[in-house]
Amino acid sequence: MGKFYITFGQVHKHNINGQYFDKDVVCEIQAEDEHKARQIAFEKFGTQWFTSYPESEHMIRLEYFPRGIVSLKQ
Repeated sequence: MGKFYITFGQVHKHNINGQYFDKDVVCEIQAEDEHKARQIAFEKFGTQWFTSYPESEHMIRLEYFPRGIVSLKQ
């Protein structure tokens, strides 16, 4: 299992089981690989997210995401 990060566009807003995801947060998804993480993102958010990053490429500048990283409860 690895960690993968999903970011959202300026107008994408989601409330998933009490967790709020939008442009101000990075969503952390635990999955076997990036393909599976993206499948989970599509299941939870549809097409309303921006891109994914594997933990190994985690170079997300958190100053652009004031609410930080939020782990998706699965």
